[in-house]
Amino acid sequence: MIKQGSIWWTELQSRDPDKARAFYKKVIGWKPFVAAAGDMQRKAKPGEPSYTLFNVGEQAACGAFQMDGPDMQGVPPHWFTYIAVDNVDAACRKVDKAGGKVMRPPFDIPGVGRIAIIQDLEGAMVGLGTPAAPPKAKKSGAAKNKKKAAKKKRK
Repeated sequence: MIKQGSIWWTELQSRDPDKARAFYKKVIGWKPFVAAAGDMQRKAKPGEPSYTLFNVGEQAACGAFQMDGPDMQGVPPHWFTYIAVDNVDAACRKVDKAGGKVMRPPFDIPGVGRIAIIQDLEGAMVGLGTPAAPPKAKKSGAAKNKKKAAKKKRK
């Protein structure tokens, strides 16, 4: 698990993800993968909500999504960073006590984690996030059989 206080994720909030993908591919060499927003493991179908993963080799380096909707009116395209915390809800209580402001209270993103958006004393905004636990590896048939055999032996 990522350590408290480490940069966890950064993402581009873009009005034109197609242009952004082409730009960063050319300039940095990132390989964009346009994933289905509800299932990051598969490619998005045309017209389906999507999220871009910018990859370095096989590793995701950062992401991008299209800014739309009324809450994005007047907000310019920008990069946004998330910092890992052990407990988002507890960190948000500290934000209030320290004089900052919780702009978007903690909420869950399935398979990703729990995040919140805060504002510091000068008005700078950043995301706080507690990453979801990685999925447990499925036991192979051999491992299951070995466990069953050990259980029988004890009886």
